[in-house]
Amino acid sequence: MDFSNPEVWVQIGLLLFFGLLVVMKVPANLWKSLGDTGDAVRAELDEAVRIRQEAQSLLNQIKAERLEAEQKAKELVAFAESEAVRLAEEAKEKLAENIARRQALAERKIAQAEAKAEADVKAAAADLATKLTETILIERNAGLKSDPLVDKAIGQIGQRLS
Repeated sequence: MDFSNPEVWVQIGLLLFFGLLVVMKVPANLWKSLGDTGDAVRAELDEAVRIRQEAQSLLNQIKAERLEAEQKAKELVAFAESEAVRLAEEAKEKLAENIARRQALAERKIAQAEAKAEADVKAAAADLATKLTETILIERNAGLKSDPLVDKAIGQIGQRLS
């Protein structure tokens, strides 16, 4: 080895430099640092995958809940429509019953009014007949001293008693 050659000194310096690096454990620390960084990146990737799976699970759950809510809403709308139809039919039935009841009441009142009118007419006719009879009897008896009908009835009393 020729120590006067500068290339030899460069080689010796380079060997000392690499030896010093190995003694100071630079490659081990470098590999450890790279390994730690890789582990941190791997942990972050694992965490990202876990978070993505949770997000996907949550999204699926929300979709299922939305579908369930839509189904319940459809059921509620159908129930409300059927209730509306039922209530409308009940209202029609009650209205028909109310109309029938009022019609029957009106017919009874009309029948009562007709009966009262008939009774009033009969009473008025009876009063009129009584007044006419009274007037006729007064006129007949005005010129007579006795009533021929009464005299005839008195004459028949003897025959009927015997």
